[in-house]
Amino acid sequence: MAEGIPVAKVGDIEDEDAIVVPRATTGTVDDIAIFRSAGEYSAIDNTCTHEDASLAEGWIENGTVECPLHASSFCLRDGKVLGPPAPRGVVAHRVTIDGDRILLIPDPSRLA
Repeated sequence: MAEGIPVAKVGDIEDEDAIVVPRATTGTVDDIAIFRSAGEYSAIDNTCTHEDASLAEGWIENGTVECPLHASSFCLRDGKVLGPPAPRGVVAHRVTIDGDRILLIPDPSRLA
């Protein structure tokens, strides 16, 4: 999987928006959210560590996402939790651009 999983094309994800790549596609234990914020692409596990909520549905701004349920916030670059009530961060994954393709490289620790 070193070459990456094609998940979208450049321009498919609006700035301050996200898409979800299902675990059936990634082979991971959680769905992965691909974000575009401040013009940069990033990827983290999609489920908040506080409650079962999709982070891709949260408020995205300036490299962070706020969970839509209880406002925990996470850094999109490294998955670190920035605000409670989430007890811990989420796993970050690699995103690369190859021509016009956005490629996801899941963290090996999250493979099912």
